[in-house]
Amino acid sequence: MEEVGFLGLGIMGKAMATNLIRNGFKLTVWNRTLSKCDELVELGASIGESPAAVVKKCKYTIAMLSDPSVALSVVFDKDGVLEQIFPGKGYVDMSTVDAYTSSKISEAITSKGGSFLEAPVSGSKKPAEDGQLVILAAGEKALYDEATPAFDIMGKKSFFLGQVGNGAKMKLVVNMIMGSMMNAFSEGLVLADRSGLDPHTLLDVLDLGGIANPMFKLKGPTMIQNSYSPAFPLKHQQKDMRLALALGDENAVSMPVAAAANEAFKKARSLGLGDLDFSAVHETVKTLKNSS
Repeated sequence: MEEVGFLGLGIMGKAMATNLIRNGFKLTVWNRTLSKCDELVELGASIGESPAAVVKKCKYTIAMLSDPSVALSVVFDKDGVLEQIFPGKGYVDMSTVDAYTSSKISEAITSKGGSFLEAPVSGSKKPAEDGQLVILAAGEKALYDEATPAFDIMGKKSFFLGQVGNGAKMKLVVNMIMGSMMNAFSEGLVLADRSGLDPHTLLDVLDLGGIANPMFKLKGPTMIQNSYSPAFPLKHQQKDMRLALALGDENAVSMPVAAAANEAFKKARSLGLGDLDFSAVHETVKTLKNSS
């Protein structure tokens, strides 16, 4: 099996790369903090000293990075991806970025003869660990076909959505809905508690009704316990809300619910909760309750 590159070993990237190695893929990995590569090396991965070094060694390289600025710097900075892109090389960016960033990276890769695929994912830490992500790909169809065996390991379903930008847009729409739901859920938990109801009973009622969903079932019990171990950091959720609202501006779509949710996530960041799970937005509702 040909070697595959993997850039970015944060919460998501580490889990995804681990699954690839455990399923027989040969990986060369890189992370800004190189010590984060150690666990992967113990499983059999090689380390690349820079993004360029990884791309040079591998036919195609996957990236899972934190935000648009990092995604751009890994491609365009010194010793970046672009230095070793030429015909026959592929770059699969699975980071959550806006369509403009994705298109800018795509243009740079393809101008040097490489192939590009954006492939952001729906799912957080647990689905990443379990290989149950939903992959939203767009770009070069041939590279999608080449990367499908890897996608089949990292995810339960992959979609090919056509031209570059469509994957990024779909991911932002999904995360916008998720963030808005989390805010409504947080308000509901606090309202139940303040009204003298048992929040655990609320969870049972929700789980039996038409709005039952895995997020409420997974996050509800830990939110009641004020436990927010990061599966998807709140600062990244707020970034996605901001990018989704910008997409709404571009398309003249009124999004008052998403805008209010974004403000709640910003409030949570101002309270120092950015590195906790995005469900920690629950604390902003409780803070308002306690200050009233």
